[in-house]
Amino acid sequence: MSTGKQHLLNVGLGNFVVASRVVAVVNPASSPMRRLREEARQAGRIIDATQGRKTRSLIITDSNHVILSAVQAETMRQRFQEEDE
Repeated sequence: MSTGKQHLLNVGLGNFVVASRVVAVVNPASSPMRRLREEARQAGRIIDATQGRKTRSLIITDSNHVILSAVQAETMRQRFQEEDE
């Protein structure tokens, strides 16, 4: 990113986040991730980008926000790799 451009990552259903702000993409099924999701909801730091669909991944940002996505974590990894190329 030496050009100063901010790359956007497609998190599904026409929603995008700034890729450089993403810290982690995780599977939402484990108990710690469910707790993280609930804590973020209570603190008002959750962003639901699923548009009513099943949550398939959680995206953690550097601002400690949690974004719910309907896209699999593995698909997100592939999108990150495509961006780097």
